[in-house]
Amino acid sequence: MLFDVLQLYPVKDAVILDINRDLINTYKAVRDHVEGLIAILKDMEDNYLTQDKYARKKTYYSVRKVYNARKTYDEEVDLEKAAWFIFLNKTCFNGLYRVNKSGGFNVPFGDYKNPTICDAENLTAASELLKKVTIIHGDYRKASDYINSESFVYFDPPYRPLNTTSSFTSYSKQDFTDEDQIALADFYRKMDDRRALLMLSNSDPRNADPRDDFFDRLYKGFNIHRVQAKRSINSKGDSRGPLSEILVTNYEV
Repeated sequence: MLFDVLQLYPVKDAVILDINRDLINTYKAVRDHVEGLIAILKDMEDNYLTQDKYARKKTYYSVRKVYNARKTYDEEVDLEKAAWFIFLNKTCFNGLYRVNKSGGFNVPFGDYKNPTICDAENLTAASELLKKVTIIHGDYRKASDYINSESFVYFDPPYRPLNTTSSFTSYSKQDFTDEDQIALADFYRKMDDRRALLMLSNSDPRNADPRDDFFDRLYKGFNIHRVQAKRSINSKGDSRGPLSEILVTNYEV
């Protein structure tokens, strides 16, 4: 969403926040140290692509282990860990990001024939776009200092699970409960009072239960759009297809 907006519209400046500290570290590495990042990734790619399947799997779990063992700090950019983040994203199963209750990345190995681990051209282009972006580690509440009547704000919270098993894709070690969804909706209304333009996405509970009007009640008074979005990750192949998701806006589309 961020990169799409930056390319399509004359944005003067932008702010992105995320609760995932390692993702924020990677964004900063791409923005501020892209040449060094590319050099590390190129070495990793050259080494990985010469290995057979057994060696690749061993390399993957070795990188995952050191990645989970090293802490990330907001005050400094860890180039090596940013490279590991990208490497794992390109070589794990389905490019999924999932952590356990301890916060450890636990996605299994993905058996891909020729993954692009170092996309130097794309990383360089992304670096240029990020030059105008303030990158902050934290949840949506930290955005309050940057939102006014000239802002467009997109909220992309952890989606509300459609059933008891669909929350396996935990994005952080903290669960995002219905109480958290309610708190976010309260923040959404406060930002609406500032006359900012707001958009929020989430799952549509009606996929699983047509009577579940949780979000319809939560965002009553705003525009709730139901759109079709393809889901590519599901344990059942015949369940990978379009599902309804919701977009909530405080303006007419």
